[in-house]
Amino acid sequence: MKFGTKVIHAGISPDPSTGAVMTPIYQTSTYAQAAPGKHKGYEYARTQNPTRSVLEKNLAALEEGHFGICFSSGMAAMDSIMKLLNPGDEIISTNDLYGGSYRLMTRIYEKFGVKSHFVHMSDIEEVRARINSRTKLLWIETPTNPMLNIIDIEKTCGLARQHGILTCVDNTFASPYLQTPLTLGADMVLHSATKYLGGHSDVVHGAIVVNDEKLAEQLYFIQNAAGAVPGPQDCFLVLRGIKTLHLRVERACQNAARIAQFLKEHPKVSKVYYPGFPTHPGHEVAQQQMRHFGAMVSFDLVEDQYAAAEKILINTHLFTLAESLGGVESLIGHPASMTHASIPKAERMKVGLTDSLIRLSVGIEDADDLIADLEKALE
Repeated sequence: MKFGTKVIHAGISPDPSTGAVMTPIYQTSTYAQAAPGKHKGYEYARTQNPTRSVLEKNLAALEEGHFGICFSSGMAAMDSIMKLLNPGDEIISTNDLYGGSYRLMTRIYEKFGVKSHFVHMSDIEEVRARINSRTKLLWIETPTNPMLNIIDIEKTCGLARQHGILTCVDNTFASPYLQTPLTLGADMVLHSATKYLGGHSDVVHGAIVVNDEKLAEQLYFIQNAAGAVPGPQDCFLVLRGIKTLHLRVERACQNAARIAQFLKEHPKVSKVYYPGFPTHPGHEVAQQQMRHFGAMVSFDLVEDQYAAAEKILINTHLFTLAESLGGVESLIGHPASMTHASIPKAERMKVGLTDSLIRLSVGIEDADDLIADLEKALE
C-alpha cells in the first residue's frame, strides 16, 4: 500500500456497529463489563479508547512501524521516553533542537540524575567522542529546529546500535511523508502531532511509533500509568488531518522552495537556512533520507538586530506571527524570544541562533501571495 492510500485506509475500517465511514468519537470514560474482568477489550478510557486505537494503528502504518502510542502532546510523548531512563543515565542530543526539548532534558530530568550532552550531531565523530558507558539514548532531531541542520539517521543509529544505545528521532519537522526513521534504523519515532499530522492548528497531540514489542509494552505501561493521554476528540482531529497529509506537505514543500530562493536573492537577507540548496552542508544526506526538503525556512538579516527582525515580524499579513508550525496557514516566528527562549543566549549563539533569526512555517497558500507578503514586510 502506497503512502497516499495509507493515510486514508491504514488501520481504519467502517465502524462495525453502524457502518460509519469516519471513525466515531467514542466520548466515554468507562465501558460496561458483562462480569468482573469480562469486557469487549476496553475497560477504562485512560487505558484504551477505540478512537485512539484506530489512530495508533494508522500512525504505526505511516511510519512503517508495528506499534503506535498516543499522548496528550508532543512533550508528553517525549516525557514518556525520558521515563525509560534511570538516574545516572546520559543522553546525547543535537545542540540545535526545540527549546521545549532542551528545557525538559535540562530543567526537569537533570534534577533526577539524567544528564544530557548537546553536540553538533551532523558530525558523527562528535557523537562517537561523547559516547560512554552511561550513554543510554541518542535524541535525534532532523531537520533541526530552527537552523535546519540535517543529521544522517542511518549512520547515527548504526553507531548507537554498536554500543547498545536506544535512538529516538523527532520526526515532527519532516512528517512520515518525507522520511521514515524506523526504516533507517531508529528505535523510536516521535511526533508533535499538533504540527503536520494534525495540520490545521486546532489540536494538541503527541505520538511515538516503535517496532520492538518489549519497548512498546514499556511505553504503553507509562502511557497508562502516567496518564498523559489524548481525548477522543483530539484523536479524531488528528485522524481527519492525516487524510490530507501527503497533499498538504507536498504543496507546502513546493512553496518553501520558491520562498527560500526569493529570500536568498533579497539584499536585506544575509543567510537562508534551507536544506534544498546544494550549498547546504546537509543537502546530500537530505536527498538520501527525505522525499522533499521540508516546508520550514529560517533566515538571518543583514541588519543583525532584534529591532530589524521585529519590523518584519509585525508587518506580514498572510504569515501570522505565532508559535507552532505545520498547519495549512503560513506562520512566522522569532525563535530567540519565542520557541527557543528557554535556551540560554550563549548556547543559542553557538549554533548561530541570532536575535535577528526568523523562522517560517510555509503553508499551502498561493506562493506568489506569500512572496509578495514577505517582500512588502522586508521593504
